[in-house]
Amino acid sequence: MSQIISITAIASISPLGNKSEMIWEKYLQDNHCFTAHDLDHKKTVVAVLDADSKQIVEDLKQSDNKYKSLDKSVLYAMAVSRKAIEKAGWTPNDVFGINIGSSRGATDLFEKHLQEYLKTGKAHTLASPTTTLGNISSWVSHDLQSAGPEISHSITCSTALHALLNGVAWLRAGMADKFLVGGSEAPLTDFTIAQMRALKIYSNSEEKYPNRALDLKKKQSTMILGEGAGVCCLEIGKKENAQAYVEGIGYATEVLEHNISISAEATCFQKSMKMALQNTNLSEVDAIVMHAPGTLKGDLTEYRAIEKVFAEKLPLLTTNKWKIGHTFGASGILSMELAIMMMQHNRFIGVPFTEAQLQTKPIRKVLINAVGFGGNAVSVLLSL
Repeated sequence: MSQIISITAIASISPLGNKSEMIWEKYLQDNHCFTAHDLDHKKTVVAVLDADSKQIVEDLKQSDNKYKSLDKSVLYAMAVSRKAIEKAGWTPNDVFGINIGSSRGATDLFEKHLQEYLKTGKAHTLASPTTTLGNISSWVSHDLQSAGPEISHSITCSTALHALLNGVAWLRAGMADKFLVGGSEAPLTDFTIAQMRALKIYSNSEEKYPNRALDLKKKQSTMILGEGAGVCCLEIGKKENAQAYVEGIGYATEVLEHNISISAEATCFQKSMKMALQNTNLSEVDAIVMHAPGTLKGDLTEYRAIEKVFAEKLPLLTTNKWKIGHTFGASGILSMELAIMMMQHNRFIGVPFTEAQLQTKPIRKVLINAVGFGGNAVSVLLSL
């Protein structure tokens, strides 16, 4: 890499909680965070924020009249951004960029405004400004009173890792010294669940582990949705307070056969992983946090791509979606958080219903994958 990038803080809010110690303790447990909720007029298994995290978001919402009209996806991003810059030691005088995206944006608020319009024929005054995808970074910038550039985007489920790519580009170009990057998603709504069911990828399983992410023998897709947000603070150079370093980045786009297609051996992942690993001996990669959403084709094609890149010497393989569900645009940062925690604690967290993998050496380098509809793959190599 031409210039080292330090991750000086990472913060999240998810079904696992919002405190690092609690999140790690929950990762050590074999139980998942799924609960049955009454969505679209029947019980649907989803992963919601824990009670403490919900209270943090509610307190934030009530702290300012302007915040009462904001979507949960925006509030989640604001909450984790406050925590991240505090952990990184950034002050209001620091100039830093912000790039926080979302797959679907203000999902809950958009659906509520649409329902109101369908019933009354009129749209609420704030319907447009509170449901744009640029909403997230703009409000985070306002809340933090930052002076740097603010960027929002949507690249479906690889959104958060694309934000990291963009932050790295700004830092390496010398256009910024610090960047706050991440993703936020609150997709647990009637219409979004209905869309996933229409694609026939949502889980109907009543097993102990209803999301069978990384189970390559499953007979049907078992994806489950979760909500949450995550951001990390990037700084140029090797910092004393770095939690991890960005050692390699890669990206690629699939040649599509249809709107949500991916090739049999996930060519996009092969390309993105090779790019991220171009300056790294493959034997140095200790683990991969896979995208693995629990869908039949998604899990298997990513696994085949890893086989193509690493041949017979596969690193340890894991994912967190069996535990917290698929958080769409936020998922890449939550996977990064797991990777950093495994390196910090030198302990591999596997998937309980798959064949056990033996950790034979310290976990010093972890590769993280993410991909979204349209085959936009990103791979990021982190080191300790």
